[in-house]
Amino acid sequence: MVRIVVDAMGSDNFPIPDVAGAVLAAREYEVEIILTGDEALIKPALDAQNANSLPIRIVHAPESLSMDNKGDDLVFKARNKDAKNSIAVGIDLVKNGEADAFVTMGNTGAAMVIALFRLGRIRGVDRPALAPTFPTATGFCVVLDIGANPDCKPENLMQFAIMGSAYAEKARGVKNPKVGLISNGEEEGKGNELVKAATPLLKAAKINYFGNVEGKEVIGGKVDVAVTDGFTGNVMLKSSEAVAKLVTDKIRDAVKNGNLLTKIGGLLVRPALSAIKKTIDPTEEGAVPLLGVNGLVFIGHGRSNAFAIKNAIRVAKNAADAKVLDAIKSAIEESLK
Repeated sequence: MVRIVVDAMGSDNFPIPDVAGAVLAAREYEVEIILTGDEALIKPALDAQNANSLPIRIVHAPESLSMDNKGDDLVFKARNKDAKNSIAVGIDLVKNGEADAFVTMGNTGAAMVIALFRLGRIRGVDRPALAPTFPTATGFCVVLDIGANPDCKPENLMQFAIMGSAYAEKARGVKNPKVGLISNGEEEGKGNELVKAATPLLKAAKINYFGNVEGKEVIGGKVDVAVTDGFTGNVMLKSSEAVAKLVTDKIRDAVKNGNLLTKIGGLLVRPALSAIKKTIDPTEEGAVPLLGVNGLVFIGHGRSNAFAIKNAIRVAKNAADAKVLDAIKSAIEESLK
């Protein structure tokens, strides 16, 4: 049985949604759950879920992290071998082989720093990358990086491409995924100096390189993986989320404020609209993988509810079952030859 560590102190409303999501996942996906955090807070929340028959246990972590933990303070908590916060304790369980993956809805920066220091990087990877899946016209596209590395070198983009390709193939079931380089034009030679310098590296890499892609090609489903620096990727992610919310809000308001025929039409198309909303709802994935660290780590939004956390555990389980970490290591090793 796959063992997933869940940071029970991660969400904004911890530990209620974190524990509830873990219980839902244990019931639905047949996974063993290890909850890390303050046992005095977690146990009552777990008892309230009537989960005595489920494979869920608590590992006490008395220290806490907040959004205020930054700089030297955060580095100390990441590197201190005796750290007892819920993220460090959970990631150590993965490092020591007591769990297969770690899921947190906590401080993204803290999770990345702690994972990097405690798990280390995969050999041949200079920087880990956050790799969410974007909904597209044909399914989805893995986009990386979306925030871990605002400034990148060409070699970083090549490594992102290799890791993203391995993740899309193993975790998402895409055979020989097409990899694109995000630019301001499709033609080779377009783009800033980073894109131009990365192009020959991606062409030489052992991946199915498609070439330059604009944002519309990514959303249009032309590629299965798209690589960029973390600054561009983060702007692209947040803009996409905002546009999706704007469209759904406008449709809802138009139906609500329309005439009788509009309201009837809204009722008739509601199933179709619900299906569309599901494809663009970030809670359906729940969390984003941090690729490049020597372990499976997934990071979600602090505002996540139990449904999102349940789905994050599903995504982590799928990655563990598919042996994504081994696939990424093999792909990176192959690129070093």
